[in-house]
Amino acid sequence: MVANSVSRRQMFGFGGAAAAALMLGTGAWEAQSAFAAPALKGDPFTLGVASGDPTSDGVVLWTRLAPEPFAQDGLGGMPAKPVRVHYEVSLDERFRRVVRRGSVVASPELAHSVHPEVHGLAPDRTYWFRFKVGSAISPVGRTRTTPAPGDSPRQLKFAFASCQAWQDGYFTAYRHMAQEDLDLVVHLGDYLYEYGVKTNKRGVTTDPKFHTETLDLARYRLQYGLYKSEAPLREAHAGFPWIMTFDDHEVENNWADETSENDEDPKTFLQRRTDAFQALYEHAPLRRPQLPKGPDVQMYRRLPYGRLADFTMLDTRQYRDDQPCGDGSSADCVDRFDTDRTLLGARQRDWVLKGFSRSQARWQILGNQAPMGQTDQDPGEATNVFMDPWDGYVAERNRLLAEADTRGVRNLVVITGDRHQNYAWDLKRDYADPESATVGSEFVGTSITSGGDGADMTAQGETFLAANPHMKFFNSQRGYVRVTVDRNRWTSDFRVLPFVTKPDAPITTRASVVVEDGTPGVQV
Repeated sequence: MVANSVSRRQMFGFGGAAAAALMLGTGAWEAQSAFAAPALKGDPFTLGVASGDPTSDGVVLWTRLAPEPFAQDGLGGMPAKPVRVHYEVSLDERFRRVVRRGSVVASPELAHSVHPEVHGLAPDRTYWFRFKVGSAISPVGRTRTTPAPGDSPRQLKFAFASCQAWQDGYFTAYRHMAQEDLDLVVHLGDYLYEYGVKTNKRGVTTDPKFHTETLDLARYRLQYGLYKSEAPLREAHAGFPWIMTFDDHEVENNWADETSENDEDPKTFLQRRTDAFQALYEHAPLRRPQLPKGPDVQMYRRLPYGRLADFTMLDTRQYRDDQPCGDGSSADCVDRFDTDRTLLGARQRDWVLKGFSRSQARWQILGNQAPMGQTDQDPGEATNVFMDPWDGYVAERNRLLAEADTRGVRNLVVITGDRHQNYAWDLKRDYADPESATVGSEFVGTSITSGGDGADMTAQGETFLAANPHMKFFNSQRGYVRVTVDRNRWTSDFRVLPFVTKPDAPITTRASVVVEDGTPGVQV
């Protein structure tokens, strides 16, 4: 658990002057003194632009100055001094009707990234934005505010995605996503993978600097530079505001609180977490409350979309108990039923439950990292499940789903990544009871690239369908999920690609699965 964040901050050097220096890059502190733009060799906006965490009156904007994003020191080819970055927000993409202008300081402490938070915008409206440093002007981004708190919008359109291992294929799915008519995008984790990139399914030879595993800040910055070198990813970021969280690979596979995958010294692992979280913040459109404090970051948060929907973003890594029974999968792990085991931590769990009681939204959307529903791998009498997702934390899952039911959540829908497969299934109060009530729905989205080309149906998929009667749909291709929500119906369109190991794949809708207002469970 994150029990002593103050001592951690002191241990990892975040405090006093260092914290003030980091605040320069958040846009929260606009220093009055001028920081002139240095002469730069090349385009400082190679990593693109983005916006995120939209509210009814504003968004956070993002860019990072990096004329040399693959510079081995991780500094992006920038000098070790602060630089003033100007931004504009306009009602039109030609910037004839600018409604906000401002500037923030890009500090070397945050790799010259900036996160200006823009307020005072009109609700439920599209805006365009751009940055300028010296004579260089960034690409134009498009963003959108959410409806006013008391409004009941006609509908919400968004996509959710996860799991984009660069070495496993091309990011073509994002090019298709960028062409969709969406209000926002939700990214559910595994934005990058920590593994070294040497051999890959693209048939592309990478520079030796990418061959090593990602362990420290400079290397994490390089990895983000590699991933953001993909034009489709930059296009999707520039097209819509994103709501982002992390899963495990932004740090290390299957980590759990202070426990690393390979049980390394906690102090060493927490330093790695510190570096990973800082690099994540430097490359994502996150607000000031998500600025890391050493190895800790406040990532769970709630974003309303009028009275139509609430997005409750979970953090299922930072506060969890270690996976039971040595991780992996098991058919006889008793510890997974322990009533004291937690995936969320007590504080986050209580926050989620209070949100169930207080929310006036018609649709309660949980942004979740690893599948909540049971994934039995044995069609027979045994129940063989994975220990890393909610199947390893059964009592807390049962409590969460029961509380959603008893606290009157009208429509609980969980959106999930991690698995590199598409599922649509019912959420049950207790999967051990065949007569247990359905209390919600879950849509598990496949990966952008992770796992390579994939297939429509696999042997594992046939096993899952036979072993899990609550599973109504399975697919194992790459892509994303497009969602349309109105007052009466939720529709998930599973958008899939036939291949990712070659560029320019077409996209199709493999299936559309519905949840009806007031009727828990999915309808295929």
